[in-house]
Amino acid sequence: MTTALFFPGQGSQSVGMLGELADEFGIIKETFAQASDALGYDVWELVQQDPNNQLNETQFTQPALLTASVALYRVAKDKGLGDDLVMAGHSLGEYSALVCAGAIDFKDAVKLVEARGKFMQEAVADGEGAMAAVIGLDDDVIKQICEEQAQGEVVTPVNYNSPGQVVIAGHASAVSRAGEALKEAGAKRVLPLPVSVPSHCALMKPAAEKLKQELENITVKSPVIDVINNVDVMVETDPAAIKDALVRQLYCPVRWTESVEKAADMGVEKAFEVGPGKVLTGLNKRITKSFNCSALNSADALNSI
Repeated sequence: MTTALFFPGQGSQSVGMLGELADEFGIIKETFAQASDALGYDVWELVQQDPNNQLNETQFTQPALLTASVALYRVAKDKGLGDDLVMAGHSLGEYSALVCAGAIDFKDAVKLVEARGKFMQEAVADGEGAMAAVIGLDDDVIKQICEEQAQGEVVTPVNYNSPGQVVIAGHASAVSRAGEALKEAGAKRVLPLPVSVPSHCALMKPAAEKLKQELENITVKSPVIDVINNVDVMVETDPAAIKDALVRQLYCPVRWTESVEKAADMGVEKAFEVGPGKVLTGLNKRITKSFNCSALNSADALNSI
């Protein structure tokens, strides 16, 4: 039976994540220790105590979440998770998937996503960018209204999370204009998101250029497990194509709905969300009836694989 593993992105982090599990599964702290060695600070302390209120800053969030997902995957493998797998990750989660699929070395990946976070933060000055979740409108309507409200600025759909849930991003003023127009067009809700960086839109192109240079210094191998990418909803095996997709992912939409549908087309019969939280598990219910998804982040779930 083919199982999908879905890896969450930013927004799933919380102070104390994996704390209770670490007492039962030693490999969790071992994984965090490897990340700490690579980054030069105590990543476990960051996620358990967040002494400097940095966990929600993207350059800290990204390596912390990647480490959490890789740690849970390692526990799952120890507990007998089989090899008939397909993977996908939401935004940052694509890096977690590529590590677990054997394409990128773990220590390389934590340093890479730390740099990715810095590049993203540097690309847009504080207050200039914004993101908002749009609930209850068709994708095409959202896209058209964003085009109409851009008015020389940037605002575009950036996360196609599930039918009826799309995130838009761009210049704060354009996102605000689009939000009002979307409400007038019948959106049930338009919710501003508490983020400092407008991910996956054209404002991230400067960050993508820097990321491209960073990727040139990293070895990417052909994955041993299929990974459905965000930007093309394709399974890539060529390392150069994987790098190219990661660069484009920074300024192109996350096509999550299609990614889950692709997993169903590939014969997936069940799925696990491998990381803290249950965001992707919730989205899965709204995307497909072909298979169920459950969060693999409790002792009960891990012990019953």
